[in-house]
Amino acid sequence: LTAGNKDLPQNVGNKMANDRPYSSLVVDGVEQAPSRAMLYPTGFKTEDFSKPQIGIASTWSMVTPCNMHINELADAACMGADEAGAKAVLFNTITVSDGISMGTPGMRYSLVSREVIADSIETVVGAQGFDGFVAIGGCDKNMPACAIAMARMDRPSVFVYGGTILPGAERRDIVSVFEAVGGHAAGTVSDIELKEVEETAIPGPGSCGGMYTANTMASSIEALGLSLPGSSAQNAISQDKKQDSYNAGAAVRNLIKLGIKPSDILSKEAFENAITVTIALEGSTNGVLHLLAIAHAANIPLTLEDFSRVGKRVPVLADMRPAGQYAMSELIEIGGIQPLMKMLLAEGLLHGDCLTVTGKTLAENLADVEDYPAEQKIIRPMSNPIKKDSHLVILRGNLAPEGAVAKITGHEGLKFTGSARCFHGEEAAMAAIMDGQVQKGDVVIVRYEGPKGGPGMREMLSPTSAINGRGMSQDVALLTDGRFSGGSHGFVVGHVTPEAHLGGPIALVEDGDTITIDAETQEVILDVSDEVLAQRRAQWTAPKPYTERGTLAKYAQLVSSASEGAVTDKYLG
Repeated sequence: LTAGNKDLPQNVGNKMANDRPYSSLVVDGVEQAPSRAMLYPTGFKTEDFSKPQIGIASTWSMVTPCNMHINELADAACMGADEAGAKAVLFNTITVSDGISMGTPGMRYSLVSREVIADSIETVVGAQGFDGFVAIGGCDKNMPACAIAMARMDRPSVFVYGGTILPGAERRDIVSVFEAVGGHAAGTVSDIELKEVEETAIPGPGSCGGMYTANTMASSIEALGLSLPGSSAQNAISQDKKQDSYNAGAAVRNLIKLGIKPSDILSKEAFENAITVTIALEGSTNGVLHLLAIAHAANIPLTLEDFSRVGKRVPVLADMRPAGQYAMSELIEIGGIQPLMKMLLAEGLLHGDCLTVTGKTLAENLADVEDYPAEQKIIRPMSNPIKKDSHLVILRGNLAPEGAVAKITGHEGLKFTGSARCFHGEEAAMAAIMDGQVQKGDVVIVRYEGPKGGPGMREMLSPTSAINGRGMSQDVALLTDGRFSGGSHGFVVGHVTPEAHLGGPIALVEDGDTITIDAETQEVILDVSDEVLAQRRAQWTAPKPYTERGTLAKYAQLVSSASEGAVTDKYLG
């Protein structure tokens, strides 16, 4: 690892009068001798008490390959902060694995973990009096959680992405395994073939390799200006990723000197940049949910309408999995997302004057970025987009009066009309798909999976992959008040609000009802009269809560609608 970072401004001037506004309250003065006494055994020396303290929030664990290497990145961030003249203090928070818990009751904890992680980073940073911090995330929910904590605490801070995994044998990834399960059910994949896919799809550390939720969020957080340039497009196991982590520690020290906080970076324009990059990369629907939550933490007014507004002028340019062909590691080989951002800036689609954690503007960061190689095929030119406008389509109508989020790339068409097949929960839907009960022309309704009703808004990767594995991705739609993994593709509509548990119209759908999903008119329509819906509502009763104790029960009581980001502090105070 080498000291220095070409992206950081040099000779920033004299040290501010007090660049220890928080740690000084913890360790300065005679009365704080007990605090200092407890810090000596953790590695503090006398001279460290006069330095700014930088927390290093690590999401390392052996729970998932996404995070199993992050301890090494955290050590590099500590080194960067220490060698820049600060005192690094390493701490951990939890993570859970979406890929492992998918399709099980444990998946209810996935979105809940976003709040737990954000709360825990806030708790440690606030309690210990850190003057700034680095937050390192490597899986779907701990990444937006880190950004939420940065926005809440509003102290100099930098996000580091743990990096993407390399492809498995025959360019496989985790979605290959889910789809092989569907193929096995259809009889096109043998026991031996399924076992071989299972054993070779995940070759080592790093986040899932397509433009799934992890890579989507890494890219959007970089576009927000909260991570150093290039952080989102680096392999998990690489010298570049270790250097990025080291540079982040040094960058926080620099931000403390400059007095730059997330509130100086997170503007409405910065969120529009993040939405733009998410669309151009054909990113996950979870990007909508998480950007709404980060904006809420930053007190920036962001709504579903902003995604529709920005989406009308931004094309889909990246031929990335799951709907496309290429993995993140292949995008890294041609330059990552920086050349794409430079292209978008040149077309007037990004706000170049937004400040970033380098201390420079987005335009300044991109000024010397080289264009993609002429022969590359991953990122389309503006003149030949995959889709001329956003694949993230905000739908409304009598089935989703408060909005729903569809991922419609154009590969599966722009309109679907079919007959409802209703299921209470994911397990029932999955069993019907695997047994061949779901047929072409069906609109599979998976309900009572919303933030409150699930609780936890489980992802429907197992059902969508089973549908795709059975060869029905263009002939069956799936509509849910839950959400989707970034690995889902096909005609899928999630985040339907109001959710079924609150008596939303999705709770009133019956088998055989005709449903139309239209990406061009941005509508999702249940072909049932208002009078019939009123009769059904009069007979409807809410089901009992999934649990009345513990984390899930608390979450169900506090969580807001998916259309508001499913945050847990929306209605406090």
